[in-house]
Amino acid sequence: MPSYPSSQPAPDRFLRRWLTIVVSVLVLMVAWRLTPVLQAWLMPSPDTMPRTVTPRGDLAADEQATIELFEKARDSVVYISTVQRVRDFWTRNVFEVPRGTGSGFIWDEAGHVVTNYHVVEGASGATVRLADGRDYQAALVGVSPAHDIAVLRIGVDFKRPPPVPIGTSHDLRVGQKVFAIGNPFGLDWTLTTGIVSALDRTLPNERGGPPIEHLIQTDAAINPGNSGGPLLDSAGRLIGINTAIYSPSGGSAGIGFAVPVDTVMRVVPQIIQHGRYIRPALGIEVDEGLNARLVALTGVSGVYVLRVAPGSAAERAGLEGARMTSAGIVPGDVITAIEGQPLDSVGRLLARLDEYRVGDTVRLTVRRGDAQREVAVALQPGT
Repeated sequence: MPSYPSSQPAPDRFLRRWLTIVVSVLVLMVAWRLTPVLQAWLMPSPDTMPRTVTPRGDLAADEQATIELFEKARDSVVYISTVQRVRDFWTRNVFEVPRGTGSGFIWDEAGHVVTNYHVVEGASGATVRLADGRDYQAALVGVSPAHDIAVLRIGVDFKRPPPVPIGTSHDLRVGQKVFAIGNPFGLDWTLTTGIVSALDRTLPNERGGPPIEHLIQTDAAINPGNSGGPLLDSAGRLIGINTAIYSPSGGSAGIGFAVPVDTVMRVVPQIIQHGRYIRPALGIEVDEGLNARLVALTGVSGVYVLRVAPGSAAERAGLEGARMTSAGIVPGDVITAIEGQPLDSVGRLLARLDEYRVGDTVRLTVRRGDAQREVAVALQPGT
């Protein structure tokens, strides 16, 4: 007969062994079934795994050219903020309040800054901020409201920013790439690009005077704050000053206008030298309202000479103004064209004369009665 220890009967050991085996098998089965769940729980999702960066390669040639253009021109562009003096109604104290902001660019090594007239119009002071963050109080050198151009001056003692390179605008072509740098909505030194979408546009001058002629139209985004900033060609040369937008909403609608650099080159040196722009003139008196009535009355389109100033260029050329006789007022000469370009208003005459300089000789087509002749006039300084 077999014998077992009294503390662990043989049947109990057998039962416990089988129970251990069954439990082990069940544990293994459960673990096998739960392995994918545990892996999903313990291992990160593919969506959260770091992605491998794909090498980009070299920038395209046009991208690199645009970047270089911006980096080279940026230091020549400035941010302008203006203030205005106001008087408190109750205390009668005078204090300054912010008026507006705009853009500009360095014109020369002497620290002259060119911007739009409407940027500084009505302001009592202006601060110019350079691209490196330095601020300077600016002095007003002079303005030409007829061209929407103003010149300021700052005293830069060291690290003077370079003047913007000067280009030409008479040889621009529609479709040519252009680049505008400025501070739209106060966002510093923003670059927008586009093309020349039209040339020789004319806009009425909101401040009176003749219309602004020969404007460059562009689809480069120009917004409030871009005013006074440079419009550059693909060589980084100045071809215009961003001055106006066409927008019912006040934001860029893809139609912006710039004063051409050929006009800037005529106006800015005179402002720096004389403090104002000296318009070339004929030495005659005209009136826009009366001229329109005379055109409607006579049916002859042109500019009616009301009076010729004694000793003027017009008198030396033999022009005659209207005169009073016993029979009534006798009309004087009618200027119908300048250098073959027809005239239909006083504003058009002034704009055409503005294409020349004092001392230049222009050829006028003049009608007196039923006769028409050509007259050469040397332009004199206007008032």
